[in-house]
Amino acid sequence: MKKLLGLVFLTLLLTSATGPTSPKLQSAPSIEGTWELVSFNNYDGNNITTVPATEGYRQIKMYYNGKVMWTRYVPKDSVEWFGYGSYSTTDSTLTERLEYMSESMRKIANDSMVWTMKLDLKPDRYSQIFTDGDGNPINSENYKRLN
Repeated sequence: MKKLLGLVFLTLLLTSATGPTSPKLQSAPSIEGTWELVSFNNYDGNNITTVPATEGYRQIKMYYNGKVMWTRYVPKDSVEWFGYGSYSTTDSTLTERLEYMSESMRKIANDSMVWTMKLDLKPDRYSQIFTDGDGNPINSENYKRLN
């Protein structure tokens, strides 16, 4: 009986040490999912100004199976903003390659239609940070996970 209780105790101990709550087994957060823009950051040297999205403004991004799609709704603007393409990430960067976009986006897009941004990714939020030629942050878009 003592051996059986000892075996049960050892099994419980090993299961709890290696279960899904163990930090060693938790996987890194994934950008896959649906996200909503909640604010912008503007960087000026050591100062950061956070500006919340205005009432009624919605920007949604979806990342699935290497594809990205986003849309923006601005209540007082009839101009359409949307895009579709592919994406890739590293632990610190997000690269989007747009293949299709609204006319308004095409007017301001760069020639390559590729954007590489610094990525700050947490399980329920992420920021895509635009930098200057020296790697200094200029501004960011900050998102919360919807799913």
